[in-house]
Formats: sequence, structure tokens, C-alpha cells
Amino acid sequence: MGKNRDIENNGGNGGTDKLIEKFDRLVEKKGITLRDADNFKVMENVFDDQTLLALYKLVNKGKISAIGGSISTGKEANVFYAEDGDGHPAALKIYRIQSANFNTMGEYMAGDPRFSSIRKSKKEFIFAWTKKEYANLIRARDAGINCPQAYLFDRNILLMEFCGDRETGTAYPQLRQAAAGFTKSQGEEIYHAIIADMKTLFNGASLVHADLSEFNILFDGEKHIIIDMGQAVLPEHPGAVRYLIRDIKNINRFFSRFCEPLDDEAVFKEIVGAERMQP
Repeated sequence: MGKNRDIENNGGNGGTDKLIEKFDRLVEKKGITLRDADNFKVMENVFDDQTLLALYKLVNKGKISAIGGSISTGKEANVFYAEDGDGHPAALKIYRIQSANFNTMGEYMAGDPRFSSIRKSKKEFIFAWTKKEYANLIRARDAGINCPQAYLFDRNILLMEFCGDRETGTAYPQLRQAAAGFTKSQGEEIYHAIIADMKTLFNGASLVHADLSEFNILFDGEKHIIIDMGQAVLPEHPGAVRYLIRDIKNINRFFSRFCEPLDDEAVFKEIVGAERMQP
């Protein structure tokens, strides 16, 4: 408790630098590996004082045993290679509090009864968003969707399964990149598998992804993996129908190079049932 408090009191000018020094001493003491440490230290927009404090606590509790280089940089979050407390590859996703697009993200949170009581501050909103992605990943995984397994969340930090080559630490390619090597028959097979997953996500997990495209699907060489579930909404969300139609159009557009996609409305009815919702 004392060590954590010492870190927390190092705010103000140079606070992040002092926190990094203390973090370095902690990981050295515990034998933690900081891979690509220079990359780690320069991400000041991600590793603010409070985020670094939360990371410090996760390391101190034995939840993280290695932190590596950047896997991806998105509009709202950065993802880093890491290893969990047992040394297994993991992905460390950190949502940026200061530079996140609060207004854009807000439409996916509004109308979700699970998070109707969140406060208006940007910090509390991002914490709730992180919790939302954690909850959505669990719901999707429990329904049988091939998506990253969520391990834990704390504030704006999400630790989850690493989807990539465990030997090299290289993430699997996005569908848009992997598709360059698809045959037409393989593309058609993956298309129908994704449509089936959209139906399972809706009926088994009670979720609409709401941002499904070739950018948010990975391919491991055999099967696809659906990622980025923070914006996923419940079917009763006011925008659920609009988001689902957009997802369908995105998938149909992308796979039209491999096969004759199903009609958008036919896919919609296949997913939700002819009587449940109207496109």
C-alpha cells in the first residue's frame, strides 16, 4: 500500500517520468521483462500518471509479467504485446483518456441499460467503455464466437488473449490483408462463416457488433477472429438496427470480390428472424 501511495503522490511536473522510474525499479525487482522499453516510455498520451499507476498495481499483483512493443494504434486505444502472470502471450489494450473521441463513442453507450448510470466525465466514460468491451468479449466468447478471451480490466486497461504468432509476437493480419491470398471458394466459405457468426452474436450473445468490417476481423490462416467489441450494443439499443444493417453492408461489400453476396435484407432476416425487427 505504501509503495502504491508513493507513486500516486508523484504528480505535477515530471510526474510521469518519476512514475516510469519507479515502474522500472518495480519490474526490475520482480524480474518483469520490458520489451521495446523506448516505445513504452514515449507513449505519454497513453501512459499518464494514473494509467501507469494502474499498470504498476497489475504488475505488483502478478497479473502481468512482460510488456512489449506496440501491436496497433487505433482511434481510441493503443494495443501492446504483453504476457500474463503465467507468462502466456496477451494483448494489453489501453484506451486514451485525453484524446479519445468522446462524442463518437457516446452514441454506442447511450441506450445501453448496462451502463445507464455512468457519470458525464470523460475519465469515467472511458472506464465504463473499457468495462463494456470486457463484458462484450465475455458474452461473445460464451456464445461460441471466435474472439479474444478477456482476462481482466482496470480503469482504462484491458488485458486479453493475444491473437497472433506466439513465437514472434506478431499479430495475425486483418482480413483486408489476408484476403489477398484467398481463392474465390475460400473467400466464399469465410463469408458464410462470418454471416453465421453475426447470427450467433445476435441470438446467442444478444449483441450487434456495430463496427464489423475487414478492419475488425483477423485471420489466423484457417479461421477468422472477430475483434474490437467495445462499441457492440444490445439488440434493444436505439441504433441496433442501423448498426446491424451497416455491418451487413460492410461484409457484403468486401466479399463481393469472391462471391455473389446474399441480399442485404435477406441477411438481416436470417440474422434476426423475419418478425423480430424491421430493417
